[in-house]
Amino acid sequence: MRLTSMLSFLVAAGVYAASAAEAFAGSGPPSDYPTSARAEYVFACMKTNGDTREALAQCSCSIDVIASLLPYDAYVAGETVASMNQELGQIGAMFRGAKVARDALAQLRRAQAEAEVRCF
Repeated sequence: MRLTSMLSFLVAAGVYAASAAEAFAGSGPPSDYPTSARAEYVFACMKTNGDTREALAQCSCSIDVIASLLPYDAYVAGETVASMNQELGQIGAMFRGAKVARDALAQLRRAQAEAEVRCF
């Protein structure tokens, strides 16, 4: 019971952080990602794909596709779950076992798969 409460709190905190970042960046549509979030995604994607000019174009395309398919708060929730899934022990197990976490991660993975098809 306490683990479920902690999971709900962490996912809610991620969504709150996303909302705060959006408010700070200025008002816009719910799927309008802050520039820093887009840049972080592109930098990480480029590292994974060879740091080439082609990778820059593909990774920029990829985050644009993801942003068109997934609201920013859902993206933050999915990224939070993906990050926490790598944790060992009780915290990681809690995220791997919770339905809300699996759903958030599944949404992110579907958007990433579509971006890969369109951009790479």
